[in-house]
Amino acid sequence: MLEKIFSFFHKKRKLLYPDIDTHKKEAIYKFIYSLLGKYPNDEKYFIKAFAHRSYLEQSVTLQKSNERLEFLGDSVLGKIVAEYLFLNYPDKDEGFLTKSRSLLVNKDSLKKIGFSLELQKYLFLNNNFISSNKKKTGKIVADCLEALIGAIYLDFGEKIASNFVTKFIILPQIKEDVIYFDNNYKGQLLEFAHANKLESPIYKIIEEIGPEHEKIFTIAVYISEKQRGLGTGKNKKKAEQNAAKKALEKLKHKMKNVKEV
Repeated sequence: MLEKIFSFFHKKRKLLYPDIDTHKKEAIYKFIYSLLGKYPNDEKYFIKAFAHRSYLEQSVTLQKSNERLEFLGDSVLGKIVAEYLFLNYPDKDEGFLTKSRSLLVNKDSLKKIGFSLELQKYLFLNNNFISSNKKKTGKIVADCLEALIGAIYLDFGEKIASNFVTKFIILPQIKEDVIYFDNNYKGQLLEFAHANKLESPIYKIIEEIGPEHEKIFTIAVYISEKQRGLGTGKNKKKAEQNAAKKALEKLKHKMKNVKEV
């Protein structure tokens, strides 16, 4: 019985945008299930979510790109993140909530998450566009993630969209110390970098010494491919915080000297 149902929807999928590769449509269908534990009700939302505007030049049946879904997804994402912060940080003021939301939903963060989900594998792009716009891939992936949120919202409703955003966008970043606290130097460094139009910090392990139960980690933080700080600690999180603190001190000192000149 299940095979007959799946076969029916497989045939239906072939009829939806018939000039688009069926295998890729099938891959998107399965990908959505892997993310949500549910198959799409209306697949057109998800086909469009992965359709970059450059692809419209080579598709006869696909009339619109993912830009409208991106617009919707951006608003849905902002609402879900704002509500999460409001409910989970009842003692924090508006300034904290605003900073934290900005750090969670900025394009650099979405780009990183989009690549971790491998959204680029499912994108519909014009081949000529890819070869001449490789540097734009990150932004395209970030935009696609917002469009995907819009598609989930339209097809499954706000609750499922909220679950998706919480699981794949909010919680992983909170675990990585993105949220801005006075003693969270990683969050402060990320905010400082974005405020000064620098790339997001990248942390790399330089050294691990000592036995398994009492290791000492040395971690370097890089911004725009330059090492900005070095930190040590008894765990990776502590070493990253120390590296971020050193980087903040150096960058703020450098900025101060530039302003005084």
